[in-house]
Amino acid sequence: MFCKADPNGYRQVLPGIKLKTLVHGERTLFAEFRLEAHSVLPRHAHIYEQTGYLVEGRIRLTIAGKTFEVGPGDSWCIPGHTEHSAEILERSIAIEVFSPVREDYLPEKAAV
Repeated sequence: MFCKADPNGYRQVLPGIKLKTLVHGERTLFAEFRLEAHSVLPRHAHIYEQTGYLVEGRIRLTIAGKTFEVGPGDSWCIPGHTEHSAEILERSIAIEVFSPVREDYLPEKAAV
């Protein structure tokens, strides 16, 4: 699969949090998140391993009860079934890989 850069195709998943699935294969899904300052990703857990990289901005990420101040160039890996949350301190862009593929993030299933 190949995806040409396109400024369209983002969808709101939570207030202040937009998602765009860039590409996916049989076992991984690669997504970009646009995060507005002061938005919150509530504490949650899921089956997916989640590996991320902060492109720009600043967030406070809590993984399994440990909190990290995250800046551009920082990365993380959250094992499946592990509680995590985030506070968005500045407008941010993060890219993340999910394994296995999150079917709810597939473009064909996205609500427009």
